[in-house]
Amino acid sequence: MSSLKNLVHLVGHLGANPEVKVASNGKKVAKFSLATNESYTNAKGEKKDETTWHNLVAWEKTAELAEKYLKKGKEVMIQGKISNRNYEDSNGVKKYISEIIIDEMLFLNSGPKENSNV
Repeated sequence: MSSLKNLVHLVGHLGANPEVKVASNGKKVAKFSLATNESYTNAKGEKKDETTWHNLVAWEKTAELAEKYLKKGKEVMIQGKISNRNYEDSNGVKKYISEIIIDEMLFLNSGPKENSNV
């Protein structure tokens, strides 16, 4: 079991264009949301669709590719790890955030020139 690690694979569609900034450490960072969809049949036999939203973060070269190629609605597959952090808001209330830090990204519904495995 010691070989298990924090690894996430997701396939979904972007909810908005990436928000790209330069962080205080001088590195480019892109943040965006990804919707994954799951269908199932409930106990009554009804088909149900469920959407889950994920907060994604890309750094440096991956952030540059996200900025250049990713737009709202684009389908993408990512590999990364879950990161949890917290902070205090302006009212002193502690907030918790879970994000996926992207290691690799594959553009799925694009032409051959835009496909990239980072």
